Formats: sequence, C-alpha cells, structure tokens
Amino acid sequence: MGLLRRIESASTPAAPPTPSPGAPAASPTMPDPHPRRPASPPPDAGKSVSRDVKSRVQAKVIAELDPKSDLSNDAQVRTSVQALFDQVVEQEGLVLTRMERQRLFEAVYAEIRGYGPIEPYLQDPGITEVMVNGPKSVYVEERGKLRKTEAQFDDEEHVMRIIDRIVSPLGRHIDESSPMVDARLPDGSRVNAIIPPLSLVGPVVTIRKFSRKPLTVDDLIRFGSMTPELAEFLKACVNSRLNVIVSGGTGSGKTTLLNVLSGFIPNDERIVTIEDAAELQLRQDHVVKLEARPPNIEGKGAVRIRDLVTNALRMRPDRIVVGECRGAEALDMLQAMNTGHDGSLTTGHANSPRDMLARLETMVLMAGMDLPLRAIREQIASAIDLVVQQARMRDGSRRIVNVTEVQGMEGDIIVLQDLFVFDQMGEENGKILGRLRPTGIRPKFMTQIEDNNIHLPPSVFGISERFF
Repeated sequence: MGLLRRIESASTPAAPPTPSPGAPAASPTMPDPHPRRPASPPPDAGKSVSRDVKSRVQAKVIAELDPKSDLSNDAQVRTSVQALFDQVVEQEGLVLTRMERQRLFEAVYAEIRGYGPIEPYLQDPGITEVMVNGPKSVYVEERGKLRKTEAQFDDEEHVMRIIDRIVSPLGRHIDESSPMVDARLPDGSRVNAIIPPLSLVGPVVTIRKFSRKPLTVDDLIRFGSMTPELAEFLKACVNSRLNVIVSGGTGSGKTTLLNVLSGFIPNDERIVTIEDAAELQLRQDHVVKLEARPPNIEGKGAVRIRDLVTNALRMRPDRIVVGECRGAEALDMLQAMNTGHDGSLTTGHANSPRDMLARLETMVLMAGMDLPLRAIREQIASAIDLVVQQARMRDGSRRIVNVTEVQGMEGDIIVLQDLFVFDQMGEENGKILGRLRPTGIRPKFMTQIEDNNIHLPPSVFGISERFF
C-alpha cells in the first residue's frame, strides 16, 4: 500500500479510521463477466483512490489504447480497456483492494467510454434525473427527492468534454456563440446543457433519464397514481378516439402517462409521433417517429414542431401524438383535431385543467394569427375532450389529481366538469395519504364511447347501479 498511501496523503484528506476486525466487511464488487456494461458500484461510496492516481492511470490507458478501436462495440472496448488497465496498475506498482481496483477501473472506463463522474448515476435504475451545476456540484433525483452527491468533475473543461461527447454524435454543437443545446443519450435520455456566459456557475447539464423498462398501467395503479376504475375509463377514451391532453408541472410524470395512454391505441392504426427529443416508447407495429431539429452553426436548417405537425397531416396518420405542445404548433394541433384527426394525444405545462386551456389560448396567439379570443376558445372547446392533470406531490410521488371533461362553451367561457378528483387526507411517515375518487358525473361524451361498443359500468363514475 506504500505508493498509493503516499499519493493519497499528499492530495486528499486523511481517510476515516479502518473498521474494527469485528465489523462486517463490505462485499466486493466483482468485474462483470458479461459483455454488456455492468451495474456500477455504489455511486457515493467513499473515495479510496485519489484523483491524481486516477488521472495518471487514465492517461496511460488512453495512450496505450488503439486509436483505431471500434468504440461502438462496448464489449470489445471494455475488454481492451480492462487488459490495459491491469497492465498499467502492475507497472505503477499500485496495491489495491479488490473494491478499490474495481472502483478505479469503472472511473477510468467511464472517462473513456461513458460520461465521467456521472456515469454511475446514469446506470442506477433508481435515479430518474442527474443535474450537474458546474464542476463541483452534482445532484440527483431519487424516488422523487433531490440529493447532493459526492461526484465532482476536475474542472469546467472536464464538464465541457462530457457535454461534447453527448452532443457531437447528434450533429449538435455548443459554444459561446450557441451556449444552449438540447440532445439525448443513445438510450433516449433527454439532455439539456447551458454554458457560460449564460450560466454563472459553469457548464450546467440536466439529464432526464429514459426508463429502460417503460412503466405500464398496472405499475401506475400499483404506485397509487391512478385507480383501476380510472384506468378502465382512460382506455375507453383512447379506444373511442377522444382527444386527450395531459397537463402538469415539470417532472410530474406527463411523458410517462402519455406513454401509458399511447399503449391503449389499437395495434392496427398508423401512429405519427412528434417530439423535440424522442422519449415516447410506443410498442405498436406501425409507428412513425419524427423529431424536431435545431438550427445548424450558421443558424439555418431548423425544423420546428409546428413544421412536423403540418407535415404529419400529409402522412395519412390515424393518430398524431405530440410529445409536448409549447408554442405556435398548438394552433396546428387544434386544427388537426377539428378536421378529422381525432384520437390525438399531447402534453402541456400547467397547474390545473383551467390553466391548461388558458395556456393553449396563449400558444395559439403565438402563431401570429389575428384571431378573436372567442374563436380561439371555440377551437379549443371543440377539439379537446379530456384534460388529465398530473402532479408531483410533496413526498415525491406522482399522481393524477384531476380528470376533467371539456363540455363546450357557455357565452365566452369554456365549460369544464371534473370527473375524477384527488382527495388528500393528510400525511403519514412523510407519505401523502389520499385517494382519487369519481365525482358521480357521467361525461357527455359517453355516447361516443358506447357507439364504439364499449360499455362502462356506472360504478366507474361512482354511480350506484340502481339508478340505471
């Protein structure tokens, strides 16, 4: 341990005392025998190998790595790096425990093939979001709660290398002249990066992780996000080609719910999805995925969501699914819904169903059309059938809190009617207690559902059978 300990004492604070002989030993993390990338060691385990040692070993491994290696072949690269790593560790005379050796290898491999210090969090299925606020501050969201991690980058240049590794394969770029970028990782995780001079804390990266196993309606019922009765009702709405908008705040689970609703679309329909960054995970056979494109380095070549919605109408879609309406494309979406392209689904940012419709009004005005407010509201009232409101609660859980029917116009006001509402009953051990209950009102569009030979029992709406 001589060389390693001398280096550590010069570059890191003193290590905590060694556990007594009677204390249970930590189980070692063995190298993965399979060709795929293994689960990483615990991300916030103590730093037992100094950054100086890691940098030196990493530099030597990279210097020895064949520049002609096919980096797309993860198994082959991992095997090559492992062999070079073992060779360099022996040359350096480093004496490491099995745990230290594995952690050092994973850190070096993450710099070569992965995303540096944040790689363990990207591999951890329990973490849903990773936030880099400059080189020395990394937060993650786990079970709906934020926590700061021990991960750090060396400096701002280190963060910029990781950002470039993310955006370069997609043909995107980020620099002082274009200091913001949206991108996605190969697994579909959504990435936003913003750098100085716009960010005053250094390069900032926010990664919304892409679930490797999409949540199902059964999962949402098990989590308490919805009830079996509501699931039955929403399935009937999608099958009956009602136009549904999922509303909610940032991180409330809108895209997850949209994925679940999209799963109710029959397999024999042609679906066109339109997104800023592809996140939807539809499992039907006939799906055409479209993704918007930002401008190139000359500021040209941008393809907006609005352009894709207009083009999708020429593609003979049975359904149009827009990942999120956030601008002028709302007008084209509403017109599509009102001209025979029913059964469309989308999401939007708002705190309530009423706020969602007000946001739609604002987005239509952004299209630059000089339309009177009443005409816009008539378009919305005739296009949207149902607003499903999603919320992230104080305990980090995501729940549906309102399911609201858009009934039409009365004067200049759009009439809304709650069909399901969430009743919060208190808290216990930090968990929100409550239930999603039906209001006892049947929606006006039940005739359309029954015309599709779908018959829901009155109990779905909290109505006693004896009234029918």
